Amino acid sequence: MLLSAIILGLLGSFHCIGMCGPIAFMLPVNRKNPVKQFFQITSYHFGRLFTYSLIGLLFGLLGRGFYFFGFQQQLSIAVGALMILVIFLPKVFNKLNRFSNPLNKLIMKVKSALGNELRKKGNDTFFTIGFLNGFLPCGLVYMAVFAALTTSNAIEGGLYMLLFGLGTIPLMTTVVYIGNFANISIRQKIQKAIPYVVVFIGVLFILRGLGLDIPYISPSGSVSNIYEPVKGCH
Repeated sequence: MLLSAIILGLLGSFHCIGMCGPIAFMLPVNRKNPVKQFFQITSYHFGRLFTYSLIGLLFGLLGRGFYFFGFQQQLSIAVGALMILVIFLPKVFNKLNRFSNPLNKLIMKVKSALGNELRKKGNDTFFTIGFLNGFLPCGLVYMAVFAALTTSNAIEGGLYMLLFGLGTIPLMTTVVYIGNFANISIRQKIQKAIPYVVVFIGVLFILRGLGLDIPYISPSGSVSNIYEPVKGCH
């Protein structure tokens, strides 16, 4: 399932350009010094990866509770179904935004801090911009977070989000270096493909939870089977 993180990141990065592209364009990189520019962009990505990994650790830790109580497979099915429903019923989920006022206030503070950092050129500026950038709302990031929730521990959750972030790096780096490189037609085609990818990954999570004895996709043993040898000792 870790492969799904990279795929989601690679294709999702085309969606991320809409959210993070303007930030990437505005990065105060030194365009006269290629070496310094490279390290500045790398620092920016490290900041994003740190945030994604931190979020993954937290949700992986939460997922550990589901794993411990034997609900991981049910959670995997629920997350897969939610991914699919978000694609087919977007209006329903958009209406839920009215319940997110406290979150919106926090996001506004992040955007304000991000704006302040974009006006600086210190050594830590680019890492901080990337760190704050990772907290900006993004539908694809939410999907990755849901997936991290289905992992069995904090490390796996952090790794899932790290791989997702790594998948976004090639395109986001290209945007910083050469700007708007893809014509509108290509971007529109890729944007249209993203919902299919999300649905596909959602189906994979449902299959994973069903335990249909399909190698690498839907292993047969449920989480509770891990404890069977222990039970046999009594």
